[in-house]
Amino acid sequence: MSVFVLAKNKKPLMPCSEKRARLLLSRGRAVVHLMTPFTIRLKDRVAGVCQSVHVKIDPGSKQAGMAVVLESKLDLKVLWLSVIHHRSHQISEQLTARRAMRRRRRNQLWYRTLAWNG
Repeated sequence: MSVFVLAKNKKPLMPCSEKRARLLLSRGRAVVHLMTPFTIRLKDRVAGVCQSVHVKIDPGSKQAGMAVVLESKLDLKVLWLSVIHHRSHQISEQLTARRAMRRRRRNQLWYRTLAWNG
């Protein structure tokens, strides 16, 4: 996995390796900008060369996968991976439970004393 990098003016640069990010942080050349996804901001660099990266999405019924990849003529290099869990099943289960409670309330027999007229 790679670490996202921002320039001094918060413009995106090419991601770097985890080892390089650790070295930049320990030498004081970078600061942590975000924790999720982990992003560092360089203190001394304003501009840099950016290559084109692509976002790949794999939709699924229960979870979706996302990847940021760097495509070259020879191979693909994965820069970042993530998994997004859908709430569709959780929402349908909550609706079913709510419907069952509503039916129970409607069909519940309430005890009531009979009023005799006579």
